[in-house]
Amino acid sequence: MNSINAIFQRGFLLLLGCTAIVSAAQAEISVRDDSGRTMVLPAPARRIVSLAPHVTELLYAAGAGDAVVGAVAYSDYPAAAKTIPRVGSGAGLDIEAIVALKPDLIIGWQTGNPAWQVERLAKLGFPVFMTEPRHIDDVADLLARFGRLAGTEQAAGKSVDEFRRHAARLRARYSKRPTVTVFYQILDSSLLTVNGRHLISDVIKLCGGNNVFADLPALVPRIDTESVLRKNPEAIVASGDEPLWPAWREQWRNWPMLSAVARDNLFLIPPDLMHRHSPRILEGAERVCTALDQVRARRIAADKR
Repeated sequence: MNSINAIFQRGFLLLLGCTAIVSAAQAEISVRDDSGRTMVLPAPARRIVSLAPHVTELLYAAGAGDAVVGAVAYSDYPAAAKTIPRVGSGAGLDIEAIVALKPDLIIGWQTGNPAWQVERLAKLGFPVFMTEPRHIDDVADLLARFGRLAGTEQAAGKSVDEFRRHAARLRARYSKRPTVTVFYQILDSSLLTVNGRHLISDVIKLCGGNNVFADLPALVPRIDTESVLRKNPEAIVASGDEPLWPAWREQWRNWPMLSAVARDNLFLIPPDLMHRHSPRILEGAERVCTALDQVRARRIAADKR
């Protein structure tokens, strides 16, 4: 009898052990980031550091705002994000401040954070998840992945569904309209634009526009006035450092032969709606689409003269 009991106890303990192993495996969270690496967490993240304003916005939209314990400068949306302790800016990260927060997850921006600092954080043992959305649909995908990482799948799912419905409405309404050639200007002391692999170029495409510098190799290339004149875009859409826009607008008016200037197709979009890869990118898209419709209307009016 004792031997039977011993066998039973050993079997029961083995079953418990197997159950614990299975449960632990099920509790693990495995999500691939935009660099292609797979992030594995033992449990949903409870202390998250955000290294980009768009990451902060996405975390709140995914229902994980309460888990954000640190964020970089300009993480100011929604309003609750303004109170989060700062851990650096686009110019550089405060490694000591990040370490002191003891995060169980750090979420960065592949082309927006210094690579050597991100690598240092990873070498210190922190899980680092990198983002680099290039298409509108990537924003929805990030929302879903953030929900999995933070254990807020239900809230994230609602945001994903809302975002995708909004994007689908815009795409159905505008993407097949007559094409407008667009020069997108990042407001700076010099001329900057985006190529066809940038998320902003996808916004232009959604609105039925054609980015005239889509074929350039650099993601954010520096160009010159002569290049813009050769491309002769029908519209100039600008965003970035807004105080620079009046001077740039007047500078473009020195070239009345430019189609965009001849028909006064010079538009400014608020930078937070264009340069943050967050759900608000669709608010920026709404404004771009409205602007390109004005271009089409002015084209028709000019053709009737």
